[in-house]
Amino acid sequence: MDKHRGSFATRIGIVMAAAGSSVGLGNIWRFPVETGQHGGAAFILLYLACVIFLGLPMMTAEFIIGRRTHTDIASAYEQLVRENPSAPGRLAWLRKRLNSLWPLTGYAGMLCVTLILSYYAVVAGWVLKYALSAAAGSLASVTDASAYFADFCSSTWSPLLFALIFIALTHIIIERGVQNGIERFSKVLMPLLFLLMLFLAIGSLTMPGASRGVDFLLKPDFTKIDSKVVLGAMGQAFFSLSIAIGCLATYASYFKPDVPLMKTAANVVGIDTMVAILSGFIVFPAVFSVEGVSPDAGPGLVFVTLPSIFSNLFGSTPVLGYVFSLMFYVLLVLAALTSTISMHEEVTAFFVDRYHTSRRRAATYMTLTTAVLCSLCALSFGPLSDFRPFFGRGFFDAFNDVTALWIMPLSGIVLSLFVGWRLPKALVIEELTNHHTLRSPRWLFVSFFFLIRWIAPAAIALIFINELLA
Repeated sequence: MDKHRGSFATRIGIVMAAAGSSVGLGNIWRFPVETGQHGGAAFILLYLACVIFLGLPMMTAEFIIGRRTHTDIASAYEQLVRENPSAPGRLAWLRKRLNSLWPLTGYAGMLCVTLILSYYAVVAGWVLKYALSAAAGSLASVTDASAYFADFCSSTWSPLLFALIFIALTHIIIERGVQNGIERFSKVLMPLLFLLMLFLAIGSLTMPGASRGVDFLLKPDFTKIDSKVVLGAMGQAFFSLSIAIGCLATYASYFKPDVPLMKTAANVVGIDTMVAILSGFIVFPAVFSVEGVSPDAGPGLVFVTLPSIFSNLFGSTPVLGYVFSLMFYVLLVLAALTSTISMHEEVTAFFVDRYHTSRRRAATYMTLTTAVLCSLCALSFGPLSDFRPFFGRGFFDAFNDVTALWIMPLSGIVLSLFVGWRLPKALVIEELTNHHTLRSPRWLFVSFFFLIRWIAPAAIALIFINELLA
């Protein structure tokens, strides 16, 4: 390992940082939306199965690539291909052609996180605005939450300002380095996020009518399961864990040689899943406590539905509504920040490793690039709302489509095929056992290779086709 790159100092720091990469708005915002739209408990059971049989092996595969090479994601694929030449045979010409294509996955991952960070920071800026409005008490006085949100998004400077503030916060943490920045802040942010969630979940469960929300989450109706629900569960498991875009491989490149990859992946997946389910216990008891509010309210749940609920729920004791609303949006800010840190770090690490530039300069390159693209996304709802250069789509929607519909699923398929078929089996087992210093049962390796070679690429291909046809 290049000592100048830095590394995580502690096991708990590794788990917190990797969990922070996975935990984000997708857990606290998208998961309740998907659960509400797909029938509740039955969807959650399918989601748990997908996390175990799809998410866990894919995350482990990405850890293998990062820890084996100790370099940025683009250089990692190039190094592994160079150090493990293809065996000669009938299909040697095809293997040779593929060897020149595998490394493109790393560059695609960096393009993906740059585009995601550009529009994700806009949503994070919305969350930051709501957190500050909740702190000032102005959110409770909003009479028309839908109009309030629409006016804010369509304004010229306000959404842009909050998005750039969020990128600046991310830059400050990245510039401090792996141990003093990413690890130190993750060890503070993740426990704080978890404590906030516990407090909010307990508070939500005390609301009148909360039992209906609990039933929605815990009592499955298997008659609601169809192909759409199954594919939705697979898609949520894949996207919520931030798999295949290079963030986890980048963090794994800072792992020390004695870090157990499977155990670390299991811990991260467990935390990510727990956060997602806790978010359900925050949102649905609150939703069911108000008559006329549907659990399948969609993406407007966070910015339109919940502000109205929080402001009116504790009518006799408005201070409780104030505290509940403030803590919820602070929670979203923390979740968004842990994700933006990992996305920013992926490209920063590339400039540091490939061009041997300073971390400060590398982070500045990424911050400035993201700031420009983020500005275009933020203005897509205001002054640039009529400017739709991408087949009738604005910057925000186009960036989301390119990353979610194309780059992420295709990169996921390539990742599973690369680790499952292209890398030597002995190399993969070496990494899984930390060069044979860890003892693991044979069935664990058999299961891993079966899932990563056959189940993962087939499942992701189904998600890909389903999203294209949707």
